[in-house]
Amino acid sequence: MGKDVPHKRRKVVRKNPKSDDIYLRLLVKLYKFLHRRTGSKFNGIIRKRLCMSNTNRPPLSLARLARNMKLPQRSGKIAVVVGPITDDKRLYKVPKMTVCALRCTANARARIVRAGGEIITFDELALRSPKGLNTVLLQGPRKSRESEKHFGLAPGVPHSHSKPLVRSKGRKFEMGRGRRKSRGFKV
Repeated sequence: MGKDVPHKRRKVVRKNPKSDDIYLRLLVKLYKFLHRRTGSKFNGIIRKRLCMSNTNRPPLSLARLARNMKLPQRSGKIAVVVGPITDDKRLYKVPKMTVCALRCTANARARIVRAGGEIITFDELALRSPKGLNTVLLQGPRKSRESEKHFGLAPGVPHSHSKPLVRSKGRKFEMGRGRRKSRGFKV
């Protein structure tokens, strides 16, 4: 009799990015090599994040970056972000810092450079810090996408904090759903 083999044991991990961008693929090749030859965990994390999808490489705002780098033990270290850095108008004064990122918006780049900081690429980072010493790995908030607000328990169900997909806000549109019979159901 045959053995019933569980087919859902395998965990799918990306080895290469889905993108055909040759520069991104070169970076993956570089950090794969560095991880293998240095044994540094930092390089392995960078390689893994370079292969991630766009939703798993969320943008990091300049304000959040400045807040994370403000700590006294992080002064003089390189902030490493595998993703884009965006400008934040709410931040009045940008501190001087060295940032390594995949991408940087024009305004964010201008403000960092104006503050006396610098933005480097991942190949420059590999030359400066091959083992990831004196660096701070940062990530943008993954769950801050608009679509994430609609995930979870159905809207209107007890203990649900999901946002309903409603055409517009008003008296006739899902007002009191779950609270009265005339609007769908009453709990």
